Amino acid sequence: MVNTSTGLARGIVLKLIESGITDVVLSPGSRNAPISIALYAAEERGLLTLHIRIDERTAGFFALGIAKASKRPVALLCTSGTAVANYHPSVLEAHHSQIPLLVITADRPARLRQTGSNQTTLQSGIYGAAASLSADVASLDFNFDEIISKLQDGPVHLNVQLDEPLLPDDESDWLHGAQPGLWSTGNQGEAETLELSQPRGVIVLGHDRAGFSVDEIARFADEIGWPLIAEDPLSFSKALPHASIFLSSQRIRELLRPDVAIVVGRTTLSRAVNALVKSAGREFVIDPRTARIDQKRVATEIFLSIPEVRREFEDDSEWMASWSSQSAAASEILAALPEWSEQSIARAIGSNLPTNTTLFISSSRPIRDLEGFAAPRDGVETFANRGLAGIDGNISTALGIASQRKSAIALLGDLSFLHDLSGLIGASGINLRIVLINNDGGGIFSTLPQNEVRGFEKIFGTPHGLDLAAISASFGVETRTVLNVDQLVEALIAPIYGLSIVLANVPSRDENARVLRELTGKLDTP
Repeated sequence: MVNTSTGLARGIVLKLIESGITDVVLSPGSRNAPISIALYAAEERGLLTLHIRIDERTAGFFALGIAKASKRPVALLCTSGTAVANYHPSVLEAHHSQIPLLVITADRPARLRQTGSNQTTLQSGIYGAAASLSADVASLDFNFDEIISKLQDGPVHLNVQLDEPLLPDDESDWLHGAQPGLWSTGNQGEAETLELSQPRGVIVLGHDRAGFSVDEIARFADEIGWPLIAEDPLSFSKALPHASIFLSSQRIRELLRPDVAIVVGRTTLSRAVNALVKSAGREFVIDPRTARIDQKRVATEIFLSIPEVRREFEDDSEWMASWSSQSAAASEILAALPEWSEQSIARAIGSNLPTNTTLFISSSRPIRDLEGFAAPRDGVETFANRGLAGIDGNISTALGIASQRKSAIALLGDLSFLHDLSGLIGASGINLRIVLINNDGGGIFSTLPQNEVRGFEKIFGTPHGLDLAAISASFGVETRTVLNVDQLVEALIAPIYGLSIVLANVPSRDENARVLRELTGKLDTP
C-alpha cells in the first residue's frame, strides 16, 4: 500500500492534469518532495511542463509571467517555512491583476504546528485576502473543482500537510490513463447598455485594459468616437499622442475638461490624466475586478463588461479639434528633446520595435516614459505588472512571458534589475533581450516633490554606483552597452537568441528631471 504523503501528492498532481493546468513552477525543497517527484513523473509522460526556480520569490513572478502570456492558470510548488512567505509579493500582484495562480505550499502535519518543529509556521491562510480561496488539506477529501473554479477570481492557496515518509515506497503506474483536461473561464454575462447624450467626452484606457482584448476596446472606442487616451500607446494607433505630457499643464486640463470620462481598467500612471478624469461631470468605469477586488471604486456607473453603446449625440468637431491641437503642439515641443535621454530612448523604442514584438515594461520611469513619449502605433504585444506596480520580480515576470513566446523584449530600470538579479538564474532556452536603463538610482523620485527634501540623495535617490555590465556578465549573460539611439535601434531589431542585455547608461537623474520641468514650462505657455 502506498504511503499517505505519496498518495496525496499523486492525487493532487492527477487533479492538476485533469483540470487543464499544463505549467508548474517548482522550487526545490524537502517537505514538498512527494509532490515534486510526482510532478517529474507527469512531465516525463508529457502531461505537463515543469519549470525549476531555486528562489521562491522569483519563481512566483516567473509563474505570473507564464499565466499572463498564456492566459491559463499556473501552479506553484514550494517547501515549508520562509519559502511560503517569498511567494507573497507575486500573490499580491496576481490578486490585484486577477491572474490565476494556484499556490501549493508543503507543510508539516497539523500536530507539529506551534511545537517548535523545524521550518514550521502557521502557513494556512497566510496570504489573507490576496487569495480568493485558501484550503488546508491532509487528504484528498477536498473539493478540487471549487479550487479550480475560484482561480477565475485570482490566486488560490492550497496548503498541503505531508507526513513522513516523504519518498514513494511503490512503483505502480499511477499515471496510466491520465488525460490532460481543458481550462475554461466563466461567462461574463449579458452586456449592459451605456447611454451617452453629451458630445464632449474622453475615453481613458488603463495599461492592462481590465483584461479585455485590444480588438474589443478598439471597436468600443470607434463606436463612440471620442478622444482616446491610452496608457499603452503601443497597442492603439488611434490614441492621442503624448496625452500624459500635455495634460500635465493645469491650463490645458481646464481647456479640455470633459463632460464625460469613460475609464477602462485602472489608470495608474499619470496623475494629470487622473486629474482630468476626476474633473469630468460624469465618470463611467468598465472593469470586471470591481466585483471582487476594487469593490469601493466610485463612479457614476460601473460596468463589469464592455457595454452596448446607445449614442444619442452629434459629433462635436470643435471638441475633437481642441484635443488634436494640443497633441500636435506637444509633438512639436518633443521634437527638441535631447538626442540621448530617457525620453528619446522611449520614443526610439516605441517607433522601432518590429511588428509582432512582445514587450514587458517595468514599473517606475520606463512605463511612464513610453506612455508619454512614444508615438501611438499597434503591432506590439505589451505586458506590465500594474496590479501593485512594484519593481520586484520584473526580470522573472519577463522571462515567464518570454517562455511562452518565440522571443520577447523587456524594458527595465536599474533598480528593478538589481532587485531581481536572481531571476537571471535558470533562463536557459528562453529568448529574452533586456533593455536596461541605468541612471544610477531611483530616477522617478527626482521628478516628484520629494526631490526638495533634505537628505534626498540618501533616502530617495539611492545611487548604487555599480557596473551593471560586469554584474550581468558574472551571470554569464551577454551584455552590450549602447551609447546613442542608432546603436540602441540596431540592438532592438537584431534577432534574439537566449538571454541578453542591452545597457543604456543615460544622463543623470537631475538632468532627466530638468528636461521634464522644461517641457512642462513650455506647455504652460499659451
